[in-house]
Amino acid sequence: MPEYKGVLTTEDRLLAKTWDRIYIKLVGTDGESQRKALSRGSYPESVFKVKVDHNNSIGKLVLIELEKKTGLLPPQDSWFPAKVELKSPEGETFHFPIHRWITDDEVHQFREATACLVFDDSHPLASQSRTEELKQRKKQYRWSIYAEGIPHCMKIDFFHGLPDEVQFSYTKQAEFGFTAIQGLIELKLDGLAARKEKWTSIDAIGKVFRHKQTALSEYVQQNWKKDSLFGYQFLNGVNPMVIRRCSVLPENFQVTDQMVFLRGGRSLTKEMQSGNIFLCDYKLLDGLKANKVNGKQQYLMAPLVLLHKTPEDQLMPIAIQLKQEPSEDNPIFFPTDSEYDWLLAKMFVRSADFQDHQLNSHLLRTHLLAEVFSVSLLGNLPMVHPLYKLLVPHTRYTLQINALARNLLISESGIFNTITSSGGEALQKILQRATSSMTYTSLCIRDDIKERGLESVPDFYYREDGFQMWDIINRFVQGVLGYYYKEDSDVQRDTELQTWVLGIFVHGFLSRPESGMPQKLNTVAELVKFVTMVIFTGSSQHAAVNNGQFEYGSWMPNTPTTLQRPPPKSKGTADESSLLETLPDVNATVNGMAVMYLLSKQSSDFVPLGHYPEEHFSERVPRQHMEIFKGELGLLSALIEARNLNLEIPCTFLDPPFLENSVAI
Repeated sequence: MPEYKGVLTTEDRLLAKTWDRIYIKLVGTDGESQRKALSRGSYPESVFKVKVDHNNSIGKLVLIELEKKTGLLPPQDSWFPAKVELKSPEGETFHFPIHRWITDDEVHQFREATACLVFDDSHPLASQSRTEELKQRKKQYRWSIYAEGIPHCMKIDFFHGLPDEVQFSYTKQAEFGFTAIQGLIELKLDGLAARKEKWTSIDAIGKVFRHKQTALSEYVQQNWKKDSLFGYQFLNGVNPMVIRRCSVLPENFQVTDQMVFLRGGRSLTKEMQSGNIFLCDYKLLDGLKANKVNGKQQYLMAPLVLLHKTPEDQLMPIAIQLKQEPSEDNPIFFPTDSEYDWLLAKMFVRSADFQDHQLNSHLLRTHLLAEVFSVSLLGNLPMVHPLYKLLVPHTRYTLQINALARNLLISESGIFNTITSSGGEALQKILQRATSSMTYTSLCIRDDIKERGLESVPDFYYREDGFQMWDIINRFVQGVLGYYYKEDSDVQRDTELQTWVLGIFVHGFLSRPESGMPQKLNTVAELVKFVTMVIFTGSSQHAAVNNGQFEYGSWMPNTPTTLQRPPPKSKGTADESSLLETLPDVNATVNGMAVMYLLSKQSSDFVPLGHYPEEHFSERVPRQHMEIFKGELGLLSALIEARNLNLEIPCTFLDPPFLENSVAI
């Protein structure tokens, strides 16, 4: 009787083992085996043999069936199998990736690992299995509208309703508390969390700014008043997405040559012609009703900021207007104004940048889009599809982290509504405005930088490192997908791929043709660019706008989450007292610090970009490209580390070891 030899491996993770009885059945092109019971409690590997009731083998293995049965005494325990490897009587090895929780006593089918496009899946058993899997996936991964005018999310009641395969590991769940309380305790600030009074001095803020600090956060505390750090953050802080080159001043921001003094003695007009003037325009925030914090009305400005690249290649602010509409009570502030006039104007800008960063650059353009990519992928592509195998590591924890964010951060009772000026009514409007203006090219860093005119700005490390990251990811995607998609026609007739892309257009970009988001893909080159964008968004872009939050934001005067006095209507009225009265209250400050600390904190089961602990591919070519990808990321990291040795402010946010594979925090 022919015999198949197998090894079943359980994932090496907390509580992955089961004491339930496991059964396996093999299905091949020429028949199937009987159901075989495996030894109880074998961990991490169970070696077994399956005999078939045929004179010959059952042919090439198409799929296996796994079933977990409890004993006489319930309850069942959960089990996380990693993979099954089987060797046929002819000596051929078959791989079956699993990498998911099995918590019930149902029969679960898993396909052989060789990636297969839908039009190549011709065997009736394989085609039937594919159809059944997709039917089940579409039931699990359904869409819901959290709020009108923003990307759709996955339909669940709360994160416990998520499919087991996308939930946090027990390790992540145990150590991760998405509440400000945990951050407050770790920062030793919990005694200040309920204090609603104002700060009495900047020194008083400094006394609580002690724990968990880094070299960069201390640098920010020491230099936050300097124009050089203010300008630097538009390029290399946590929100490098607003700045653009300015060749013509907006009509509502009429700065003249006579108003500004530029280093080098050149006029504003000539410097614009030379490409040395830059604009940050926060019109996204214009006209919104600011939140109330501690029962007090807060203030949210929509400033315009003009910056000059000096002959020393520093980016320095030269003019700030705090409201969009010019008027007598909306003065333009300059570095030549009094110390507190200028400092207060910069603080209103930094607070506006916080709102834009958190809701537009961070929440919308990484978290919400990553969820759209994930739900469309998991609901429309079977495990055997090469795109599923390539992209599923980049969906890890995204759906649960976003479910937590919706319930604990941006809900009506969430922390964002209690500490920020853009909470409440303004929050949804900012997301709606940002969604309505979001474009495909703005998600592709090379296109985005060109569109904003920033190709030649010196010391722009987000651009330098981001370009390198994009190109490395692009080569990796080209190598893997080029193995499966030989011709443009392969892309065009892959109905599963096209359904995934259309889902992103409909549910992420709300069917807006003007967004430029593809509704379908026609060529291999278009596919490679699109998938590069997906991986870049969930790994590199998220790291760029997430990882430095605590370092740049924990010193509150540099990044106020809210401001509780309106801006001056005339110059010469600001002093230290009015500045302190404008800053957030004590409780808003420390709760903001705690949230930024938690959002920047790396978990112990962090998986860096380029590391693939779960083996989804079995073919030699994609596995080779994974190793090349990992090697190129290592080389880039070495180059970044060497460069940073010579920088006053080391820029590490796009250093590959600090980039997670997915939006998981």
